Amino acid sequence: MEVLNESDHKTVPKKGMSTGGKVLIGVTGGVGLGLSIVCASFVAPAFRKFCLPYVPATTEQIQNVLNFLPKNATGKLLDIGSGDGRIVVAAAQHVKALKTDGVELNPWLVYYSRLAAIRYGVGKQSRFFRRDLWKFNIKEYNYVVIFGVEQMMQDLEHKLIAECPHNAKIIACRFPLPQLEPQRIIEDGVNTVWFYDLSKQSRLENNNS
Repeated sequence: MEVLNESDHKTVPKKGMSTGGKVLIGVTGGVGLGLSIVCASFVAPAFRKFCLPYVPATTEQIQNVLNFLPKNATGKLLDIGSGDGRIVVAAAQHVKALKTDGVELNPWLVYYSRLAAIRYGVGKQSRFFRRDLWKFNIKEYNYVVIFGVEQMMQDLEHKLIAECPHNAKIIACRFPLPQLEPQRIIEDGVNTVWFYDLSKQSRLENNNS
């Protein structure tokens, strides 16, 4: 058996990290931090009382909403939880005299929506606000579009009745309002849309009282 003496060992010098490696780590860390910030904007709503996830409206849902917006409509429309702004933009294109707004908590979706409105030529007709919808005053809107979750619809219904004009039109997608009586429904599976007229609802409540 061969025995190695200490003199037989060769010491390999340790090399420091190369400049390229340091740059790569720095870039990777920066990208990771950026992604964490962006992802946090999407995940954060899950920690609120009501989670309103970002689920883009389908082409069918958009068309069903537009069916309740007459071409001669005037006033202002609000999309609650406007996401990427596609409902707001489509409504502005569909009704030229209608001012269309969106309220959304995710800042990245708000920025994207503003760019989309400019891209499709409705930048002056549409606005997007980064706000908590429960603190956003809706008293000036004649049309309100809702893409909500079932757990929030009752509280949202109370807000609509308390703040909206007496003749406001409400368009609910995915889930209906629990107490108000819809005037029309487009039955279309997951794309079903419920249409409410608060002025007619008021008359119904007065007749029942």
